[in-house]
Amino acid sequence: MVKLGSKKSFFIFFLLFLVFLAINTKWLWQLIYPIKYEKEIEYYSNRYELDPFLTLSIIQVETKFDEDKISKKGATGLMQLMPETANWIIKEGKFPSYSTEEILKPKINIELGSWYLAKMYRSFDENIVTTIAAYNAGPGNVNKWLDSGIWDGSAENLSQIPFGETRHYVQRVLYFYDRYQWIYEFEF
Repeated sequence: MVKLGSKKSFFIFFLLFLVFLAINTKWLWQLIYPIKYEKEIEYYSNRYELDPFLTLSIIQVETKFDEDKISKKGATGLMQLMPETANWIIKEGKFPSYSTEEILKPKINIELGSWYLAKMYRSFDENIVTTIAAYNAGPGNVNKWLDSGIWDGSAENLSQIPFGETRHYVQRVLYFYDRYQWIYEFEF
């Protein structure tokens, strides 16, 4: 004679097993983290020799793909460019002069942000961790931390970063960077 409770336990276990399998499938994670502006991200990542997963991760952490987001500090667009930084990028990268409204447009914001991210990536010897920190805290701060020995630039020693916001930012971007690589490993 089979107990009713054991059938119920088996059914619950089986359901939990199916839920676990569904959670660990890439198609479900693609629904949770869809790629918006894929063509622009791919194009500008290729153009500036930048990992598209890094760009995706920055956008995810900065705005969750909300193209109209303006931070309390005044950063704008998908990649949250400060007006002074955007003006510097335009001048340094010899881009056409864009108005504040144009910089909010996803294509232009991704182009300028990708150019800036790629420039920092190269200036920090292609170290993704220091690049992410510099995108948040500014390259001057990161260079100061590295030069003075406050931080060694590694992911293992993020606790050495003096700015709590930047420590947390780097952790989040690295999390999404790994997640996007796993979910979309063959997309780009």
